[in-house]
Amino acid sequence: MAEYLQQDMECEGLLECLHGLKELDKQCYRVVIESENPLTIDDIAERIDRERSTAYRSIQRLLQSGFIQKEQVNYDQGGYYHVYKPTDPGEVSHDMQRMLNEWYAKMGQLIQEFEDKYDPMEQPEQPV
Repeated sequence: MAEYLQQDMECEGLLECLHGLKELDKQCYRVVIESENPLTIDDIAERIDRERSTAYRSIQRLLQSGFIQKEQVNYDQGGYYHVYKPTDPGEVSHDMQRMLNEWYAKMGQLIQEFEDKYDPMEQPEQPV
């Protein structure tokens, strides 16, 4: 945490800081965001110049974090495929704010527990 606070961070750093996403995940996210149309895994893999399976794992992390959405497109003759598009940035920022507030509350609680446990004024005196 101290390392993150000392860095010059850009807003994309939140992807890593709050969600543990990797550089490749951020690259995939940029590809999805910059596209005018939803993309397939094959489209994304081609644009990041990686194997389909590598792109798929990265896209799964982005889906799990809520940064992108998956839609099913049906063929007229039957069958389907999936495309990926960005989640509304307002929704993503709201979720990150909620996550930060929950983290802040939890840290406050842990700090209070630390103080209660280790503050010498709060410690019961040992019998002699």
